[in-house]
Parts: sequence; C-alpha cells; structure tokens
Amino acid sequence: MPVDVGAQAPDFELRDQHNQPVRLADYRGKRHVAVVFYLMAFSRICDRELGGLREEISAYDNDDVALLAVSCDAPATHRRQAEEDGYRFPLLSDFWPHGDVARRYGVFDERFGVARRATFLVDREGVVRYRTVNGIADARDLDELKEAIDGLEG
Repeated sequence: MPVDVGAQAPDFELRDQHNQPVRLADYRGKRHVAVVFYLMAFSRICDRELGGLREEISAYDNDDVALLAVSCDAPATHRRQAEEDGYRFPLLSDFWPHGDVARRYGVFDERFGVARRATFLVDREGVVRYRTVNGIADARDLDELKEAIDGLEG
C-alpha cells in the first residue's frame, strides 16, 4: 500500500546524478518536497514527464518546494540522462538495495522491478499532503501536481 496522505513520509538518503547524497530529512523545516517516482530513464512516458518538469521547473523547484525525481536506475544512467536532457534537478538512484525506497513508499512493482509512476508531496514537517499513483502506462498529470503545490501554505 502506498504511504497515505497525512502519514509521515519515510526518510531516505539516495545518491543523485553527481553521486552526492540527498536526504529527505535535509529539507525538514525549510521546503516542501515533491518526490516523483518514475519507471526508468530514457523511456517514452518518463522522458515526457521529466521534460515537462524541466520546462516548468520554477513551478516544481523554487524557494518553497524542492523536486526530487527517483528511479531504480543506476547513478551512471542518471548522470547520462541529466547531461543529455538538461535536467538540473536531482535524479536519485534507488538502485541498491534495489527499489528499497520505492518499497517503503509502497510503489515498487515486483513484476517489472521498477518504481511505479507515483508522486508524493511532503510538507516542511515531513507529512505527506498529496499522493497519486498511476499505472505503468499512464502518464501523471503535472498540472495536478502544480495545483497541489499551490494548495500548500507558504
């Protein structure tokens, strides 16, 4: 089961495309966090979604909210994808233990070994305020995420 709205978001530490550690807890008391799980790098729907985030980055990553994109791809894959596609936001690797963070959020797909297409909006206190989980072939609605972010106070 995915983590419920109103629940404390599971903390995590993952490496970004520059092999730097990123912890959810580091944002506590500072910024809200959009945690965007995606299936895999260089896949059609995921590329379209990540490109949409990149094109309107100021709506998803600004003084009030941070954007963290998470997949089970290896860090080297994330580095290449960020370089090729111009992603300046963190692409976090849930590669090993494989899918551990996706499992803790309840969005790991055991059949395919990937994180499901899921989005969690975590407030400054670490509480999940918005959640959506889509099917593997169903693109997320980025406008819905923008509305959820706009609905958070400060």
